[in-house]
Amino acid sequence: MPAISNFFPLEVSRESLIAAQRLVAERAATRDDFGELRLIAGVDQSFLDDKIISGIVVLRYDSLEVVERVHSIEQVNFPYIPTFLSFREGPAIVSAFKKLKTIPDMLMVDGAGINHPRGAGLATHIGVVLDIPAIGITKRILCGSGKEPEHAGEASPLIYKGRKIGWLLKSNKRSRAIVVAPGNKVSLESSLSITKACLRSHKLPEPTRLAHEYVTGLKKEIAALS
Repeated sequence: MPAISNFFPLEVSRESLIAAQRLVAERAATRDDFGELRLIAGVDQSFLDDKIISGIVVLRYDSLEVVERVHSIEQVNFPYIPTFLSFREGPAIVSAFKKLKTIPDMLMVDGAGINHPRGAGLATHIGVVLDIPAIGITKRILCGSGKEPEHAGEASPLIYKGRKIGWLLKSNKRSRAIVVAPGNKVSLESSLSITKACLRSHKLPEPTRLAHEYVTGLKKEIAALS
């Protein structure tokens, strides 16, 4: 495995960042490479002034019962640049992951997976860096196109440059479709079936929904103290 600096380069030129994303895309696997799925973790971030709050919530896959929550708070050291989100949010996720006492079998990340112009969205980047299966969940299409499904539970393929890169999944009847994509070590089919298994009555699957609630609550607590 290359050094972590190869995935998060200190030099922030466009060339070095694209080289890191190419390395991520080359190492990402879009086939199932995991055993029994017992624990799944949701990952989300929130920002407060010049700080990034990264939260991870670990759940039992069968019951979606929360097992553990951890977070990291770090200085934001990279600007918001579309398609380069991993360099802004990734290091904080890695820091939070290192605090876990219970290592999940899979991550579900609020961010793109292979559904990224260079095949290296946040879920793929983190999955490769941590060498863990990962699925990306977003509310909007970053690249590609697909037909909006009409009925709850239906999914249609997301296509980019003639290649299937994910799914548009109508998670409930009240909301527009969410975007589901493999990140690392997960196939297209499994990324969809696992996400469906994690849906309850909300737009987002429980792992990322609870991670979002967690970091939003932390942000409010920190803001109230400042």
